[in-house]
Amino acid sequence: MIFAIEEINKNPNILPNHTLGYEIFNACGFSNILRSALSLSNGQDPIFDELNCTKANTVQAIIGHSGSTPTIGFARITGLFHIPVISHFATCACLSNRKEFPSFFRTIPSDYYQSRALVQLVKHFGWTWVGALSNDNDYGKNGIATFIKAAQEEGVCIEYSEAFESTGSKTSLTNIVDIIRTSTSKVIMAFMSHREIKILVDELYRQNITGLQWIGSDAWITDDSLVDSQGHTLLIGSIGFTVRNAQIPGLGPFLQDVNPSQFPKSMFLKEFWENVFQCSLSPNTTQRSCNGSEHLKYVKHPFTDMSDLRYANNVYKAVYAISHALDNLLSCKQQKGPFANATCAQPTTVQPWQILHYLQTVNFTMNGGETLFFDSKGDSPARYELVNLQKVTKGTMEVVTIGYYDATQPRGQQFTMKNVNIIWRGGLRTVPVSVCSESCLLGTRRVVQKGRPICCFDCIPCPPGEISNTTDSSDCVKCPYGYWSNSRGDECVKKTVEFLSFTEFMGIVLMMFGLVGAFLTMFIFVVFFHYKDTPIVKANNSELSFLLLFSLTLCFLCSLTFIGRPTEWSCMLRHTAFGITFVLCISCVLGKTIVVLMAFKATLPGRNVMKWFGPLQQRISVVGFTLVQVLICFLWLTISPPSPYMNMSYYREKIIIECRLGSAVSFWAVLGYIGLLAVLCFILAFLARKLPDNFNEAKFITFSMLIFCAVWIAFIPAYLSTPGKFTVAVEIFAILASSYSLLICIFIPKCYVILLRPGANTKKHLLGKMPH
Repeated sequence: MIFAIEEINKNPNILPNHTLGYEIFNACGFSNILRSALSLSNGQDPIFDELNCTKANTVQAIIGHSGSTPTIGFARITGLFHIPVISHFATCACLSNRKEFPSFFRTIPSDYYQSRALVQLVKHFGWTWVGALSNDNDYGKNGIATFIKAAQEEGVCIEYSEAFESTGSKTSLTNIVDIIRTSTSKVIMAFMSHREIKILVDELYRQNITGLQWIGSDAWITDDSLVDSQGHTLLIGSIGFTVRNAQIPGLGPFLQDVNPSQFPKSMFLKEFWENVFQCSLSPNTTQRSCNGSEHLKYVKHPFTDMSDLRYANNVYKAVYAISHALDNLLSCKQQKGPFANATCAQPTTVQPWQILHYLQTVNFTMNGGETLFFDSKGDSPARYELVNLQKVTKGTMEVVTIGYYDATQPRGQQFTMKNVNIIWRGGLRTVPVSVCSESCLLGTRRVVQKGRPICCFDCIPCPPGEISNTTDSSDCVKCPYGYWSNSRGDECVKKTVEFLSFTEFMGIVLMMFGLVGAFLTMFIFVVFFHYKDTPIVKANNSELSFLLLFSLTLCFLCSLTFIGRPTEWSCMLRHTAFGITFVLCISCVLGKTIVVLMAFKATLPGRNVMKWFGPLQQRISVVGFTLVQVLICFLWLTISPPSPYMNMSYYREKIIIECRLGSAVSFWAVLGYIGLLAVLCFILAFLARKLPDNFNEAKFITFSMLIFCAVWIAFIPAYLSTPGKFTVAVEIFAILASSYSLLICIFIPKCYVILLRPGANTKKHLLGKMPH
């Protein structure tokens, strides 16, 4: 402060023709501070010197104090007199209250910003479970309260929050040590002074409690007295914010030239001098005497160490802030002043309350390029350095800057890290972990444990169809339409599309059975055509037999339309072709059955019924029965035709591409009509099964229709209960089974006779005139 005042007094650009004076109160103790503040507020005693200077009636501004609680005490008093108070180290956010402290300013940032910066620091390293300790005073309580509030906003949980004072009872310290020992958090935020932190780590060291990562406030993180602590090794790896370091040109030589003769009334300088040089400035028999001719230039002492001027620079800036405010006041021009009618205060009537107006608008740049101004609450810009205590030994303390925090920057750009290797707790190189619960992996979400903070949670897998693709996700997100969660639950993938394909095993097997059936039917067609003039072919109505073989070929081939990806045309074709070909097939069988019955009736005397069911009538009946089915299918395709449909409701994890029936009534009408003809055919064949004939075709028709009806009766429940592509497989199986039953039961016995027993393929044998 003295250096800055002398520097300003020598500077012709600031306060020309004016000289700054000062008075220092070495007030140790709260009551002394209040007494000093009252003394300054009451005005100065008249002092006459040889310069006959014009002196202000009252002090123009006060610089100090370093502690928040003492500053709160006297700032209320000085505020009543509108005397500006500028502190270099009182950081309590409570001092920003303009109603209580209308004349308070400071060149150190408010703890409001430091607390939030500390939360950003904790969040940056992923520490969500921390302990909090503080001084049991205004500084500690307000700072830790702001820290806890900001931590809750950022999702950081506080396991415990305790406060104590160095002057407090031993019991409070013991309780805090017990809490630290039993806690699960490994990171401790210590918002306290160097006195309390030394007492605490000494006790932790005594009880061998290690492995803690300390986060420090600016009150202790760079304090040199930490090296005197017995448990100083526990603080290795501590990190915290402190005000930015600075260089003050000329301060080093100034301090080296300090001499007791300059300040003969200073008890501080007298004790300091005797301690440094191990001598006595007053006659003393036990120590050698000294006269002040010694020089600090030849002594290595923290007093003359210029490497760390963080807080000295705040004092330096405070003096310059007052001088610039006074300079602006004294150089004010009328019609541009801050008072009523834009007037200025007269230089001869300068009062502290006038300086307040100019301090609120002061804005200047220091020699090092730093800009200083005060906001509406009297706070200066919040800029911090993040430091790391990399080495703490007896007598030395190595502090390295590892990052910066600038509250004036936009959110998200305030906190930056340097590319510097950080030493963590106990000298480790790995970042410590301090969480209540381990992070939830991808595919899981957090569920808060009942009765515990939000940082204590269980991880449960996302339900099917939902994912979480970030760690520690609080919710699972539903997959979009047409997508489903993978097995890990961390990614939405397209649902697998299911339909009966030509390339899968089941599709290949069914296709082979269909093709084999079609080739077998065509082979039988060729055999019958080759032996069309033989009695067994003629006797079994060769025209209907050829038509039946043709329709059976179509039945086998129509089963192939059910395999493959459903399309508009395949959906319409598969059901209509199936319905029409099967009616054609059953109509032929029904015609053959009626022919057998009519042939027997024609052998009775006086009966000539065959004229009513000759070849023409047979053709008309087959065409008529088939046209009815064609009409049903036409109405089906016209009113509500089958169409491809992506069924996502049956299976959640896959899409079934199937043919939607369109009109269910039409579908069951098609099946019902086939069933009606099949039942009618079965009844007629059953009636003709025992007619006297050496080769009674009705027996084989009865058996084939029995299988046919059994297959389609079993088909209905299987069709209704089978999902996905298996529904199609059941339908194909029913078509193939019924087609094979007709082919095998009606035509295979005849082929056996034609090809393997040609002797039985004669008219005599057919009429029963040949012995067996």
